[in-house]
Amino acid sequence: MNIQTLPRIVATAFLAHGAARKPPSSAGSRTAWCAPALWALAALLQWGPAQAQPTLPQPQPTAAQGAARVDLPQARFSVGDNPAWAQPAFDDRAWKILRTTAPWEGQGHEGYDGFAWYRIHVVIPSSLKTGSDWPERLRLQLSAIDDADEVFLNGVRVGKTGRMPADAGGFESRSQTVRDYLVDLQTGLVRWDRNNVIAVRVYDAGGSGGFHKGLPSLSVPQRAEGVQLDQARLRHRFLGADDVQTTVVLSNRFPLPQQGDLQVQVLDQASGRVVLRAQQRVNMAPEQTAEVELTLPARPGIEASFQYVDVPTGLALGSTLVVPYVLTPPDAATPALHGASVRGAHPGTPLHHRVPATGNAPLRFSAQGLPAGLVLDAASGVISGTVPAAGRYTVRLTVNNDLGSAARDWTLVAGEQLALTPPMAWNSWHAFGTHASDALVRQAAQALIDQGLAAKGWAGVHVDDGWQAARRRADGSLQGNERFPDMEGLGRFLHERGLQFGLYSSPGATTCALYPGSLGFEAQDAATWVGWGVDHVRYDQCSYAEQLPARPTLEDHQKPYRQMGQLLRQQPRGVVFNLCQYGEHKVWTWGAQLGGHSWRMTGDIQDSWADLLATGFSMAPYAGFVGPGRFNDPDMLMLGLMGAGELRPTRLTSDEQYTHISLWSLLAAPLVLGNHLPALDEFTRGLLTNSEVIAINQDARALSAVRVLDRNGWQVWVKELEGGARAVGVFNTGPRFDRFEVDAALFGRSGQRYQPRDAWRQRDLPARNGSLTVAVPSHGVALLTIR
Repeated sequence: MNIQTLPRIVATAFLAHGAARKPPSSAGSRTAWCAPALWALAALLQWGPAQAQPTLPQPQPTAAQGAARVDLPQARFSVGDNPAWAQPAFDDRAWKILRTTAPWEGQGHEGYDGFAWYRIHVVIPSSLKTGSDWPERLRLQLSAIDDADEVFLNGVRVGKTGRMPADAGGFESRSQTVRDYLVDLQTGLVRWDRNNVIAVRVYDAGGSGGFHKGLPSLSVPQRAEGVQLDQARLRHRFLGADDVQTTVVLSNRFPLPQQGDLQVQVLDQASGRVVLRAQQRVNMAPEQTAEVELTLPARPGIEASFQYVDVPTGLALGSTLVVPYVLTPPDAATPALHGASVRGAHPGTPLHHRVPATGNAPLRFSAQGLPAGLVLDAASGVISGTVPAAGRYTVRLTVNNDLGSAARDWTLVAGEQLALTPPMAWNSWHAFGTHASDALVRQAAQALIDQGLAAKGWAGVHVDDGWQAARRRADGSLQGNERFPDMEGLGRFLHERGLQFGLYSSPGATTCALYPGSLGFEAQDAATWVGWGVDHVRYDQCSYAEQLPARPTLEDHQKPYRQMGQLLRQQPRGVVFNLCQYGEHKVWTWGAQLGGHSWRMTGDIQDSWADLLATGFSMAPYAGFVGPGRFNDPDMLMLGLMGAGELRPTRLTSDEQYTHISLWSLLAAPLVLGNHLPALDEFTRGLLTNSEVIAINQDARALSAVRVLDRNGWQVWVKELEGGARAVGVFNTGPRFDRFEVDAALFGRSGQRYQPRDAWRQRDLPARNGSLTVAVPSHGVALLTIR
């Protein structure tokens, strides 16, 4: 091991806790953001043993002598906005008291979006200082606040996260960022042993507003609390197939030097043996970082435990890392064709299709049976032109290089249906939020190609909320803002590369981020989008709820989607239509009838194991509603480097990420990325470029897997594939690495000899009769195909 101190100031938030979902609001309010939320530490450094918390009177909490912190479970609350509400002398006795552990929606303010204030009266005991070895800062840990906030202590602003609508650059949400503010005690701002007022000004653009995660508190920290394992800077470099060099970055947030010992223990959960123990002295200058490099085994079930022990005090802080591992083999140098074997298109409309293929460059493409009106570029593999008359056209595609050639049949179905297999795309929201731009989108599109994702079938590039100008033109037409000056040019750029252009809007007056929606301009917008070359529209409910009557009928909810579905079908271009209304009113039963090709089934997913359980695994009852051109959408993939403007690795462990994409593939769910593609790491690239896993998602039958077993922390899902094969996912949702025997009857091979294949490793297992035993890490998966 070696260590290097880096001369760089740390400007990130002190903690980056797991994210809670921002669910849809009640039927009468705006809904949540619509997906327009690497590997992560299972827990960031925190004090080891939990300390007993005092019972606090409200609305003036205080702490008993010697207590380590003061919890803030309640606050006075008012909707509206008034700068006088920051002042400690303001009389707020008429305000309602709310819990600070849950959004204001659900506490008597359903459907309210906009400005609101919390005021917390708290007696801060001077005894907090006596328990600290660094009594120079007061720490306000205010949990996560939806969407942006300013915090005042006794009338003085001490912190801000996100941007308010009137701020330079416009509104910016930070709904999942944990607010952790430090107040310099040398300023005299704190009134010790007397009443203090913490005032929190909040702006919520839509969905659940205000405090929504964890219990706010204040404390005077220990010096060692300034040290954290910096999740955003964790790096891995794989050394062959068996080892990974992991760089752990420790950050010192506080303006004082830190010295401690980093102790590491690595456990192989499969065998129960400790395979590595190490210790390294770490010295950090004020507000600096330090790096420690480790070489770790890279296989399922390896868990590294880190403990930082502060030298002056002996206080210990701990964290655990599920060590990442790459299962996807490298692509062969010889040519291979990938992606869906079938595509739907409307006759007489434009087509741009990139043939997915791998192999050493240069590759050369050819096609037999390509119908008139379409041409194939031999160098790029892009098919373009006009879709022929209705019918099925089987094309023999061939790719070759100096090492050989590969061929397969590809069927173009010219007719009424689009999206015969689930869309595969990248979306701008989770990487850039409302900061996306033409340049960033073009960069992401090129990265799809350069990073090898387009070669496996990732073909969509979707621009989410925030592309619109603040106002329409005089004739009512939409236009891009200063970050998107040429929407038609962007569409042309994508089509030249055989990629699909996706765009976001809302049937309401405004989108979730308060840009112009399509209400009253539906026909004009549909024509405008198609004029720009748009191939995919995500239509997010957002503010349309404000248009609903007091007692809306099903038809009231369906109306905007029925209208836009008809308008898009009338356009001289095939446009895939996603109904983003969060699974309300059993959309899976009627979405296709309204012209939809996929429909959101839940609120916005977040990158947590709890959300995977609540979102992906909840799809079991709806498998029968999936088929070609009609897909349940459990939201985007929470993989890689993401964060909507605050780039960070996903909080899912490596095992959970394998589960995530395996389950979405079995469900025949749309595969929509939200990560920063130019910074794609080796682990995430392996997740996204496994041709056999993608083939399960893109199978021409387009069926969803069915859950056939759910018992004692194990789930087995089985998907029927073209040609009679089965895809089988065995998920370990329990807390330990374990083995499970799968009865062959579960996948239709009872009494038969069958050939199992490990889809992730792309290798056959021994042929057999009877049951099959798999070893699976906690929260992990074994994904098999059975022939």
